[in-house]
Amino acid sequence: MKLGELAKILTESGIPNQLDGDPDIPIHGVNTLADAAEGDISFLSNPKYTAQLGQTRASAVIVPEDAKLPTDLSALRCRSPYSAMATATIAIHGYRKHPQWVMDSRIEIADSARIGPNANIGPFVTISQDVTIGANATIYPGCYIGDRVSIGDDVLLYPNVVIYDDSQIGDRVTLHAGTVIGEDGLGYVHVEDSWLKIPQIGRVVIEDDVEMGAGCTLDRATMGETRIGSGSKFSDQVLIGHGCKIGRNCMFVGQVGLAGSVTVGDWVTMGGQVGVAGHLSIGDNTVINGKSGVWSSIDADMTVLGNPAIEVKRYRRQAATARKLPEMREQLQRLEQEVARLHQRLDHDE
Repeated sequence: MKLGELAKILTESGIPNQLDGDPDIPIHGVNTLADAAEGDISFLSNPKYTAQLGQTRASAVIVPEDAKLPTDLSALRCRSPYSAMATATIAIHGYRKHPQWVMDSRIEIADSARIGPNANIGPFVTISQDVTIGANATIYPGCYIGDRVSIGDDVLLYPNVVIYDDSQIGDRVTLHAGTVIGEDGLGYVHVEDSWLKIPQIGRVVIEDDVEMGAGCTLDRATMGETRIGSGSKFSDQVLIGHGCKIGRNCMFVGQVGLAGSVTVGDWVTMGGQVGVAGHLSIGDNTVINGKSGVWSSIDADMTVLGNPAIEVKRYRRQAATARKLPEMREQLQRLEQEVARLHQRLDHDE
């Protein structure tokens, strides 16, 4: 499409913008400033990459409203370049196109399973007894769906997803390759000289519009349910322990791990490799920065960092102090020596 056409699409999508340059430039793709070529549109969202504006080979760029540009570079100026980039990528590239198997002859489907219209199911998928699948499902090869699983409309399961029995999956849920839903949680009790396994008789419920990356694992509840709120998004290798309750529109980055019975509010963000101890509560709108260890409950609207995780401003003060510890140690040693000399003088005078 032409740059002017893309500007119009952004405006119609709720992203006002100002076009500086030639509206007739043809745009074929979206790419980074470093990798873009002629025909690509790129974007500047992080100021640390500003210098690349003078080096990019992109035909046009999406930039903040006040960005300074080389005179020969066409641009779309807007308040949120990252949102504009996402919308432009959808407009130009669209979403991934899936293979069309319809209903492959190598599927194993139980007689009691019910599958909605427009199903697109690849080979070597196993659909067990009393499974219900809604309309427009796309299920890649190698998936296993256990007994009495309920799956909503427009669900997308990538290869080798495993959904254990009694799990409930809402509408428009996407589970990427290798994700496992409803496996047994870590439920054991110490009896004499061994561990006695506690039957995991609960289930997992995933609400609408959830997406999980590759290799995520969600334990079924020991009793009751493990629940993921609508609109929540997980990166790869996120582990949710049994009985956890995750709120709406949460964002968990790779390798987040929650122990059992954690309650998380709405709009909570956890950075990569965050670990949360069991039976804690995390309030709404909380941000937990990467590699933090959470050992106590966190109130709403907080931003925390560290292990143990504390309020981010306090953590930064502590980190700044820690960097000065060698100098502070030397200063303390000098003061101790000075005090010792003063004591010697006092003793001598006495």
